[in-house]
Amino acid sequence: MFFYKLKGKILISQSEYTELNRIPENEAKESKEIIYVLNRINPLKSRRYFSITDPSLIFLKDEGINLLQKSRKIDYDLPLWLNERIKEKKVSSLNTEYPDWQDVLTYKFPSRWKVNIVGLGDVGGFLLTGLRLLAGNCVESIGIYDKNINAIKRWELEANQIFCPFTAQKFPEVYHLKEENIFDCDMFVFCATVGVPSLEEEHEDVRMKQFKGNSKIISDYARKAREKSFNGIFAIISDPVDLLCKVVFLAGNKNNSGKFDFKGLAADQIRGYGLGVMHARAVYYSKQKIETAEYNREGRAFGPHGQGLVIVNSLKKYDEGLSEMLTDQTVKANLEVRKTDFKPYAAPALSSGSYPLIATMNGKWHYSATFMGGVFMGAKNRLLKSGTEIERLDLPAILVEKIKASYKGLGNIL
Repeated sequence: MFFYKLKGKILISQSEYTELNRIPENEAKESKEIIYVLNRINPLKSRRYFSITDPSLIFLKDEGINLLQKSRKIDYDLPLWLNERIKEKKVSSLNTEYPDWQDVLTYKFPSRWKVNIVGLGDVGGFLLTGLRLLAGNCVESIGIYDKNINAIKRWELEANQIFCPFTAQKFPEVYHLKEENIFDCDMFVFCATVGVPSLEEEHEDVRMKQFKGNSKIISDYARKAREKSFNGIFAIISDPVDLLCKVVFLAGNKNNSGKFDFKGLAADQIRGYGLGVMHARAVYYSKQKIETAEYNREGRAFGPHGQGLVIVNSLKKYDEGLSEMLTDQTVKANLEVRKTDFKPYAAPALSSGSYPLIATMNGKWHYSATFMGGVFMGAKNRLLKSGTEIERLDLPAILVEKIKASYKGLGNIL
């Protein structure tokens, strides 16, 4: 292995970087900060950086659903001190094929986040309410923007009047954003949408019906983020979240000639929030049968916010029939709400929005879609200072095949 020092940070590589300043291993192992293991993988198929939580991740040649599976026990003959740093979550993989890879070395995690929300419709308004109530420990302020100026005025008034007296609880200040300042934040939350199907419209997957219109809007924001050199988290709530993540990644990383230069948002900056409510819906339906009652403790959710979802009844006692039943109920849950003559937005705004956004900022486990080899795939993960950690599991072969099919389905669409 080669050891380097750049901008005060320790870098390690399996291959030589002649342009970097080499140092002895003894100097490298004295560092108590995050250590970066360099790689060279095509950015179209790989994240800029992520947390190395298992020695096998140092030797990745490609990324995909293999990120969800526990690695085989192999002795990689790594230095003992490096294995210890991996256990401490203090090792990151850093892809030098991204032009701005060195920016990761100087990025500082905010202690209290500045969050900006674009889109104050049903979901955006409820999500804002959730953050005002729940995010005082990690959010400093919330900027709000919408094309409808009255929506901004309404929510600036209402949100700031959500308050509990005689308590030390903190409530993030909510303020009116100007459009030119929407990326002056640590986390940008996209809730804008067009073409939400009316209650009269019958459609098997109402989320996909919004794809074309929302793609156009979000592409513009991806390019604006590029222009502003935005280095925070681009969080997507609008449907279909998994595909819109890919739209943002592709649109923001092309130059004026339409060629990829990867000078926009890195894949690891983009996260889709739609799986949280699917898990919550599975929890709801699981309680209706004793055979599935342990889902919340033993089960998992994978895949997109819609068709292709994979609900696992239990990791301990996987049952294909029970899992497919829960999956079907979960996918159709939004249609059940629509039958009541109301649009389903309260649970998505909180279970896919406020709660997992707060978990992301606090470095806690949650459900969201992150980049896995060209596809934004929903799974349990957390954002650490060393990068994203995706939960790795011992999965039965039949379940791996189902997740592969979901993964390929998303990849075939975009």
